[in-house]
Amino acid sequence: MSQSTFDDDDLFGEAAAETRAEVEEHLAAARAELPDPDDVWETDADNVLGALNGLKSALDVGDAVDSVRSAKKAYVLGERADAFEDADDLKAEIEELESLVGDIESAAEAVGSLTGTVPAIRGALQDAAEAGDDE
Repeated sequence: MSQSTFDDDDLFGEAAAETRAEVEEHLAAARAELPDPDDVWETDADNVLGALNGLKSALDVGDAVDSVRSAKKAYVLGERADAFEDADDLKAEIEELESLVGDIESAAEAVGSLTGTVPAIRGALQDAAEAGDDE
């Protein structure tokens, strides 16, 4: 019959391994939520507005923000507890995903702005063309 161990060092080692695994799971979940590169690049739209609407939909990061946040929380907890022997890879991956998600969100905002602006410009150009035809 094996005996359970409650040694502080053993328990801390287990907790550190579990924390690292938690960070890795959240990072994997964040990567899985990122948009498909082909969906961002390719379009079947017939016009600019259709392309912009498709791009805006493609730039949805889903739950990636929450997953990166959860990964960072677990990482910070482990780092402050000095639980990781070598976590530079985790830190780098968190920073990379934070930056990527931020870039995607910024692009989605810009596309959203264009989605409203482009039809207004088209309408103004049509009005200007009609006014020129009336002269």
